[in-house]
Amino acid sequence: MAGSIEHQGIVENIDGSCIRVRIAQTSACSHCSAAGHCASSEVKEKVIDVHTIDANSYHEGDHVCVVGDMSLGTTAVCYAFILPFVLLVVALFVFTALLGNELVAALCSLAILVPYYLYLRFSRFRLVRRLSFSIKRVE
Repeated sequence: MAGSIEHQGIVENIDGSCIRVRIAQTSACSHCSAAGHCASSEVKEKVIDVHTIDANSYHEGDHVCVVGDMSLGTTAVCYAFILPFVLLVVALFVFTALLGNELVAALCSLAILVPYYLYLRFSRFRLVRRLSFSIKRVE
């Protein structure tokens, strides 16, 4: 698929409509012929939660492919890093102009991030639907 990332994995657990898939994430140089002798090639195992309606059609131990849009990463980085940074900088300038004290302005702008991350925490179920992976069987 164009514009998507695919990882093969094994179904580890099924809980209602959530399927936990264990994937092996490899570094780019792991396919090198010298990878066995090199310290920089590594493989990390990760567990991905995939929410799907047809979770009952999968069984533990099934080989599957987890698929995610390329835009998932961009959207997640935007929510986790870019938006808080912009909020922090804007709040710093506003509080500096209003209060005149840079130390208090810096503390207030940092305090602005608390409601932002609380909002993300409380809206996580809506974000899960927006930032979700899909799953397909490996033939």
